[in-house]
Amino acid sequence: MPQHFDFLVIGSGIAGLSYATKLAIHFEETGQPVRIAVITKVRADETNTKYAQGGIAAVWAVEDSFEKHIEDTMIAGDFLSKREVVEIVVREAPERIRELIDYGTRFDKEDDGDYDLAREGGHSDHRILHFKDITGAEIERALLEKTQSLPAIQVFTHYYAVDLITRHHLGETVHRYDTDNRCFGAYVLNTHTGQVEMFLAKTTLLATGGIGNVYQSTTNPTIATGDGIAMAYRAKSICKDMEFIQFHPTALYEPGKKPSFLISEAVRGFGGILKTIKGETFMENYDDRLSLAPRDIVARAIDSEMKKSGDPHVYLDVTHCDFEKFVEHFPNITAYCRDNLGIDIRKDYIPVVPAQHYLCGGIKVNEFGQTNINFLYAAGECSCTGLHGANRLASNSLLEAVVFGHRAYLKTVENFNEASIPDNLPEWNDAGTTHPEELVLVTEMQRELESIMSNYVGIVRTNRRMKRAMDRLELIYLEHEELYRQSKVSNRICELRNMIEVAYLIIKAAMARHDNRGLHFNQDIEKETA
Repeated sequence: MPQHFDFLVIGSGIAGLSYATKLAIHFEETGQPVRIAVITKVRADETNTKYAQGGIAAVWAVEDSFEKHIEDTMIAGDFLSKREVVEIVVREAPERIRELIDYGTRFDKEDDGDYDLAREGGHSDHRILHFKDITGAEIERALLEKTQSLPAIQVFTHYYAVDLITRHHLGETVHRYDTDNRCFGAYVLNTHTGQVEMFLAKTTLLATGGIGNVYQSTTNPTIATGDGIAMAYRAKSICKDMEFIQFHPTALYEPGKKPSFLISEAVRGFGGILKTIKGETFMENYDDRLSLAPRDIVARAIDSEMKKSGDPHVYLDVTHCDFEKFVEHFPNITAYCRDNLGIDIRKDYIPVVPAQHYLCGGIKVNEFGQTNINFLYAAGECSCTGLHGANRLASNSLLEAVVFGHRAYLKTVENFNEASIPDNLPEWNDAGTTHPEELVLVTEMQRELESIMSNYVGIVRTNRRMKRAMDRLELIYLEHEELYRQSKVSNRICELRNMIEVAYLIIKAAMARHDNRGLHFNQDIEKETA
């Protein structure tokens, strides 16, 4: 039997939990009982939010200004960011962060009680609030504790969203630019029972995080497989800016490890200096901001140095930094380097390489997180708000998620009485399907997909590489579709399905862009304009 809710939230990171929390508080205060379901495909705290180290950006110090933060964001985004969205996010940032603090989030403070504000690449001032080097985990902890205190919210762990339910499921033909398409919830795999259940809801929010596992090397957790983007695309949502894949310049060099351990941008803000294996600095050859240049520039610089030298990594030197203060700011990074690689940061350099880190594009939404499908919202990394443009400014991602979680909440409450659920929606039908005898096909297809995207649609691209990626992806798609039609759904089969579709959207967008902007760099375009 279908489960009925007023609101369905798919994802339990900062965007989803802040949205659910605000809805629960609002309706509790008005005395109107509602049911809010938050589903997450593994544990509730296993999210992209949890792995965010550096912090959350906001104008906090008196010497800083909204105008400076806005301009820094526009510059980092190569002026493809929507200025009106940038202004919204920057100006609303302090109030949203105060709410996180009210929910119980802790940020590091100076001895005098003021917040310890860090500076990261691309920022013109110190404006990053942080908690050690585990800021995301601290925000996640506080939000989960807050949601647990609100009876309207029910968190379903180990529930995997398979597909959105829309007018298509009423037997109607739906086109991508229809204005009257509607979302009624989702088909959800209960991984405890293996059964697909209907979670019907008047309003649905996608807050499913990133796409990192489309690539071989990523800082994202293993759950980041682009599920929300692929579901929305299948449901006829519009996706935008998918070519802009941010590679973090400094993931710890540990061949074969997934996810890669992140060496926070804040380490360079603290004074870390990039060097070649020979111990020579090189960022002066690429940008006047040196190691504090935006991520796209730093990642391409490292990629270029590695290709010129043939070395498997470069170094990050923090040996000159105040050790006690470094440990105070980055205890997790210090301990991980010491315990896993035997690196003593007082005298050893840290080996680093770029790794896929963040998607600047995603499901296109307006300034209130609304998609082109009625009563379907998206927030966080799976969405494309226009904030990031061609490249995300450091520590603007947690900020975007909490600002748009709030704005989606405002519009959801405004439209709540207009939402309804039809009675004749069909339950999931898997008649004629079987459990696959072996999943080695899924494993092999995923490895090939990761290889294609990493080698052909990575930091530096060419027309030939992208064409080859699309041709090979089509063969994987056809092979997987046959397996999907014959099989009962499982996490792994559905995740691969979603990763194939996300890869298609990335390649298609990259092939369609005919200029080099931000994170998209096509060597053939550079040759044409040289």
